[in-house]
Amino acid sequence: MQILGAVLESVGEPAPFAASRPLTVGPLELDEPGPGEILVRIETAGVCHSDLSVVDGSRARPTPMLLGHEAAGIVEAIGPGGSDVAVGDRVVMTFLPRCGRCDACASDGRLPCPAGSAANSAGALLRGGVRLHRDGQPVAHHLGVSAFASHAVVDRASVVRVDPDVPPDVAALLGCAVLTGGGAVVNAARPAPGQTVMVVGLGGVGLAAALVALALGHHVIGVDSLDAKLEHARACGVQETSTPEQLLDTGRTAPMVIEAAGHPRAFETAVLATAPGGRTVTVGLPSPDARAAISPLLLTAEARTIIGSYLGSAVPERDVPRYAQLWREGRLPVERLISARITLGEVNEAMDALADGRALRQLIHLDGDAGEQPEHERKDQHAHV
Repeated sequence: MQILGAVLESVGEPAPFAASRPLTVGPLELDEPGPGEILVRIETAGVCHSDLSVVDGSRARPTPMLLGHEAAGIVEAIGPGGSDVAVGDRVVMTFLPRCGRCDACASDGRLPCPAGSAANSAGALLRGGVRLHRDGQPVAHHLGVSAFASHAVVDRASVVRVDPDVPPDVAALLGCAVLTGGGAVVNAARPAPGQTVMVVGLGGVGLAAALVALALGHHVIGVDSLDAKLEHARACGVQETSTPEQLLDTGRTAPMVIEAAGHPRAFETAVLATAPGGRTVTVGLPSPDARAAISPLLLTAEARTIIGSYLGSAVPERDVPRYAQLWREGRLPVERLISARITLGEVNEAMDALADGRALRQLIHLDGDAGEQPEHERKDQHAHV
């Protein structure tokens, strides 16, 4: 079938991307789903730093590649052999498929599945190969999803079914921002009831971590270098906010600190701000050549722990319904992560907004709703993040 999608033609094009246009929107051919795969009509896709890291060359991926990994949509067809999801189900996309048979898959989310990671690096689906083509040539998948498109064929392991009362904007955010940020709190840090949680870096993932911590009754300290993000965090209920400089000047610490910025200086700040006996959880994804300087003595003499958490150490089939229920109860206002709703044609400009720190989560509406939103409203939403 023919679909419309946003393809990254090459990596490392200069910013601003609105001028260099590394992503082009146009028609592609999408194969029918194979065994164990499903066809999904994409409703909403979120623009995430993991997309930007491919665009700017921080994360090596094959090109051309159809980007996008945070999304929700409706199942339209099922590959041969059937599935436990049905046509018409709403599903949340998740960006690390699991084979379900290896030791890593038995680690309760702590370790990424090697087969899923290898497929993601190759730009392929979990069972091998690509289902996307343009002018007869293959186009790589992004993290097994490729959601910046009208439709996607994905492995069953790349989706979680949600009830129809969860709207697509909320459902999309559950699959990456909330799964990653919330999981860093729930699955990796595991704070005791009422314990203070600090979040360093208040982008989409960091604010999601703060919202989940608040939903569970924790006192939250938000740390970011941008005043607008600190202001937004306070509006979301974060009880204390600080710049990194203020934090280090005052010596404020917390027993549980989540680093969600993906920058070595943020990691250093998070480690220094962790109280003796506490845990530093790093969930941000820095450039592979990034290096940080910390004192090993802090770990030994003060019994601190550093934990790496990929995808929030999540088990998506278990965790996505938990977050959906918190949203349903009014305890997890996921909508506060949305900074703009845009069209697929604005994807290059969206990368600029993300790179400049002007956005949390920009949602691409593939059903055309975003096209009806006045341009000045979209700009206003960017300005208030």
